[in-house]
Amino acid sequence: MMDLVFRDAEVVDGTGGSSYRADVAIQGGRIAAIVKEAAQAGCRRPTARRVIDVEGLALAPGFIDMHAHSDLALLRDPDHSAKAAQGVTLEVLGQDGLSYAPVDDRTLDEVRRTIAGWNGDGSDVDLDWRTVGEYLDRLDAAHGGQGIAVNAAYLVPQGTVRTYAMGWEDRPATEHELDRMRRLVAEGMEQGAVGMSSGLTYTPGMYAPDAELTELCRVVASYDGYYCPHHRSYGAGALAAYEEMVALTRAAGCALHLAHATMNFGVNKGRAPELLALLDEALDGGADISLDTYPYTPGCTTLAAVLPSWAHEGGPEALLARLADDATAERIRHHLEELGSDGCHGVPVEWETVEISGVTDPALAEWVGRTVPDWPAARRLLLEDRLGPTILQHVGHEENVRAIMRHRVHTGGSDGILQGAKPHPRAYGTFPEYLGRCVREEGVLSLEECVAHLTSRPAARLRLPDRGRVHEGFVADLVLFDPATVAAGSTYAAPRTLPVGIPHVLVNGRFAIEDGRRTDELAGRSVRRSGSQVP
Repeated sequence: MMDLVFRDAEVVDGTGGSSYRADVAIQGGRIAAIVKEAAQAGCRRPTARRVIDVEGLALAPGFIDMHAHSDLALLRDPDHSAKAAQGVTLEVLGQDGLSYAPVDDRTLDEVRRTIAGWNGDGSDVDLDWRTVGEYLDRLDAAHGGQGIAVNAAYLVPQGTVRTYAMGWEDRPATEHELDRMRRLVAEGMEQGAVGMSSGLTYTPGMYAPDAELTELCRVVASYDGYYCPHHRSYGAGALAAYEEMVALTRAAGCALHLAHATMNFGVNKGRAPELLALLDEALDGGADISLDTYPYTPGCTTLAAVLPSWAHEGGPEALLARLADDATAERIRHHLEELGSDGCHGVPVEWETVEISGVTDPALAEWVGRTVPDWPAARRLLLEDRLGPTILQHVGHEENVRAIMRHRVHTGGSDGILQGAKPHPRAYGTFPEYLGRCVREEGVLSLEECVAHLTSRPAARLRLPDRGRVHEGFVADLVLFDPATVAAGSTYAAPRTLPVGIPHVLVNGRFAIEDGRRTDELAGRSVRRSGSQVP
């Protein structure tokens, strides 16, 4: 007698192969049996304490969000429908080189303020950990020991590591500082991290030269992890920036996963084929590369992130002091508007493309949804909100997005920032947007191809031997959706609207979403690198 049987499901198993009709039985949190064409074969059908007829629904592995910013959201919000309702059963945290472990007290304070626009300032979360292992333990013990809404893996954030080792300084590391960074990365990998991330248009990570990054990637490679860079430019010089990451990781012998891999700004319109040719050449030469994207054209980050890197040196308080000084603020404006700052990918900022999506001070809420008119307004907002504003940056190109999502090593990543009054709709809509618009409406991918991109490919990158496919013995992270109706509900006008057409989501064999509603289950746990030290 099984725990649960889904009867007459249309199984899209994550391999990319053709779908098939089957009964799928769950026992003890794992897929216990798959009986193909059970109704027609006349064979004995599996029985269970609960049987659900799901004829007309696709049953697929749970979706893996390869680029998530739920580092505090999972601890703050037990519901977490933003991801659970999309069919996401695993998120990869610690992205863009900035997160909350490993830290000391000074580093934690600086990181909290720097990425308040991504995750809030953390004042509503007990930040009682300091190491990667302690953070992962905290996820497992969240909400009174029940756990979290969905599973979570973690990347060691290189910018945080650099701050911990040497502060917010724009210079090469000394050998002693580099040794300390190596140890911090190694400890994070030993404690369960699956790799390392960087944010190379964000300070302080962008201060690291290639030689430093290569050394840290050697450490990651020794634990069979991967390097996930937000690389040095998605605008001017984007192809050279991609090439730099390919060369760096090949020199280190480290697997590479390119974060939100796209080609933005006017200088890159229609140039995705050049990027894909670069990647194909490296792949054919033996490189281990994957990438993720979201199916939208605007980006999302903090307003402070577009400023030149020299303005950030010394940390958040130093940046605020520079913004308050008229002469230095004019120098920042010159870099932004005329030269093209490194924070804005080497492209002179076009203020009409910059929309405020969130602020931390409620008194500034009138700015949300408005385009930034000019530098004086941006400067004033940064000072009054103490670097808190988040933005949508409307700089993408649909033809690039489509071309890249077809690639053989593509996976899905929402880059979902859940903060702000008007967040990017990708946070609540990436995965149903793939299934609804990209598959059903536009035919960019077949259903089977798309599901493979969102499940087995990311599981392979994460080295997870028992997730990412509908297969006997695998963990029962599953999503059931209606291929005819599944769609993102989130829009730019109403970004927190939940999707439609996804009635059931299971995390570790327990219903996170049942009949289209969030349950009280908190079955999610940290997913740690195989071979790591688990208490």
